[in-house]
Amino acid sequence: MGQWERFLEPYKQAVDELKIKLKGMRAQFATEIEHAPIEFVTGRVKPLPSIYDKALEKGIPFEPSELLATEIPDIAGMRIMCQFVDDIGVVVESIRQRKDMTVTEERDYISKNKPSGYRSYHMIVEYPVQTIHGEIKILVEIQIRTLAMNFWATIEHSLNYKYKGDFPEEIKVRLQSAAEAAFSLDEEMSKIRDEIQEAQRYFSTYKGDARDNLGESGKGGGDR
Repeated sequence: MGQWERFLEPYKQAVDELKIKLKGMRAQFATEIEHAPIEFVTGRVKPLPSIYDKALEKGIPFEPSELLATEIPDIAGMRIMCQFVDDIGVVVESIRQRKDMTVTEERDYISKNKPSGYRSYHMIVEYPVQTIHGEIKILVEIQIRTLAMNFWATIEHSLNYKYKGDFPEEIKVRLQSAAEAAFSLDEEMSKIRDEIQEAQRYFSTYKGDARDNLGESGKGGGDR
């Protein structure tokens, strides 16, 4: 195993474990309250070319080291998607209360978005990974955002690679306009939140009843 593989292995383990734990949070919310604030969870380990770009940007050596791990806290990254803006605060508070990780930094880009229009809530947590050589504490970035914010951020990320961060003025203006439109969508959806959740509960119940009836029909057919 090469030095980079050894260096990144605990990060991969952290992402795998946190996927299970954060999805577990979603399941617990679903059983205890009518609306689960977590829609879905994803995670990744930053690829080496991206680590190289970040190291170059920060002026640090591109080599496995404690300095690299400290200066690039998003080598391991988790993303939590929520339906509504208000759900983000619920998730943030739940992460703060957890005993299996320690929050070291928070950045609120929702109440104060970036000039580009980017909105998301970022948390850096220190997460202990158990290895055959003992415990290693890994920094993990957790981004919490709505589906609309994620759609915008995904498009902006792709364009950023194309233009290397130097957007043409027209693209920059359109992106900012699109960011405001996405946030307006979130605000409008929040205003009819109760109606949306009631419709979702009805749909879930309807699906469950239809599935049960289909099962009973299938059993009946088998008995003939």
